[in-house]
Amino acid sequence: MPSASTTRSLPRATHEAIEIALIVNGNRRVATIDPRTTLLDLLRNRLHLTGTKKGCAMGHCGACTVLLNGRVVNACLVFAAAAHDAKVTTIDGIATNGDLHPLQRAFIEHDALQCGYCTPGQIMVAMGLMSRRGSVTDDEIREHMSGNICRCGAYTNIVAAVRQALLERG
Repeated sequence: MPSASTTRSLPRATHEAIEIALIVNGNRRVATIDPRTTLLDLLRNRLHLTGTKKGCAMGHCGACTVLLNGRVVNACLVFAAAAHDAKVTTIDGIATNGDLHPLQRAFIEHDALQCGYCTPGQIMVAMGLMSRRGSVTDDEIREHMSGNICRCGAYTNIVAAVRQALLERG
């Protein structure tokens, strides 16, 4: 066993709190966080926006999907510090003046949710398609949605709901 005089002291990791500011669902939010905090944990645990779900915490299921500066991301894979000065849109912020977003309405109309756990992520991924111009085929919808797992198997209804919302957008 090495003596205390022969062992090297390793540098200690410091995780000093940092302050970040971001726009979440149109509102400026400031938080002091540990730099290891994920965007998902900031949203759910600090900002109390629990619509975004924590599934696998490894980026495999898509339950935590949000829009970061308009881009679809898995919030469990993004450090909150990387969202400093960014715009974040969650499922909690897509309704307008109490009116459901067309995707939310379509999911209800097509029974595209069963347990509902994956639904916020499914809708946020579909939001990425809403900005595309031109027609989108069912195969393109399936490909776009392929990173989101629905354990209940409502995929056919999810595709129908996304198709309806895309047709309604004009």
